[in-house]
Amino acid sequence: MNIQALNIKVGDRIVAYCKNKMQPCTVQRLLDSTHNNITLKVCTCVPYRESASCVVRFHREALVERVG
Repeated sequence: MNIQALNIKVGDRIVAYCKNKMQPCTVQRLLDSTHNNITLKVCTCVPYRESASCVVRFHREALVERVG
């Protein structure tokens, strides 16, 4: 199921390019939201580990695949 990046919330599971590959990630925090981009901190594992976290950026209008 695809959702618009603007509608992503903390706790959502999305597919993003993290750690050099496309993989399911959990949104930990919204870092920045400008009129053009949304920057998120995501984690590839549960429970959250800082070493498994990365920052991803999407255009606000981008469609992002939601897991589950």
